[in-house]
Amino acid sequence: MSAPLNAPTPQRSAKRGTLYLIPTHLALPISAEAILPHDVISVALQLNHYIAENAKTARAFLKAIGTKRPLQEISIQELNKHADPRVAGPAQTVEMNALLAPLLAGHDVGLVSEAGAPAVADPGALVVAAAHFLGLRVVPLVGPSALLLGLMASGLNGQKFAFHGYLPQDKAARTKAIQELERESKRANMTQLFIETPYRNQALFDDLLTALIPTTRLCVAANLTGTTEQIRTLSITEWRSRVTELEKSPTLFLFLA
Repeated sequence: MSAPLNAPTPQRSAKRGTLYLIPTHLALPISAEAILPHDVISVALQLNHYIAENAKTARAFLKAIGTKRPLQEISIQELNKHADPRVAGPAQTVEMNALLAPLLAGHDVGLVSEAGAPAVADPGALVVAAAHFLGLRVVPLVGPSALLLGLMASGLNGQKFAFHGYLPQDKAARTKAIQELERESKRANMTQLFIETPYRNQALFDDLLTALIPTTRLCVAANLTGTTEQIRTLSITEWRSRVTELEKSPTLFLFLA
């Protein structure tokens, strides 16, 4: 597949390479082309070096976009997904230097997430920060982001919003967090976004129905861009009147008080 004239073309530089931020599909689509722009696929297919949370997931992505190159010929370095972006220390510096070594040697590198946009609600932000620190060129490419797609489709306030990652697993602590976020949402007219591990979706949903006030609007956006995508926004009163069983699939929760 050749790159269009207006596509950013990865080049090997005598000096330093470019870090390309490459979005991946959120769910298993009918085809990669249905979700990802042609230019993104063109760039991704030309890269020999990748950084990913999980090499297996990255290989699955490369297969999905139709790479013809043997996967064993493509270097995929794994990023420590448990690294804390607030903490910078010798161990983290050593890891970042190793990950960015191909860039310093003049090779272009692709950064991919487990799903969607890299470095957004994703430990890949550590790689991007290190690249900026070293003065490397960073190029974000267009593609799906669950947070933005869910917010777009929710009908909630897209002018002011905040993403909170995962809420506490402990039921009492989770209920307290939900109520605090609701008070903040009401005070600031701000949409609150968060996610959960798929097998805990139902427990979180049930706690939302219990903890939130009847007039708060809740959006449940599941399996975004997938063949079984479901997005629905209702008041808590309306949700309580329905029997809802959530599938164990990637789900984004949003509410606005």
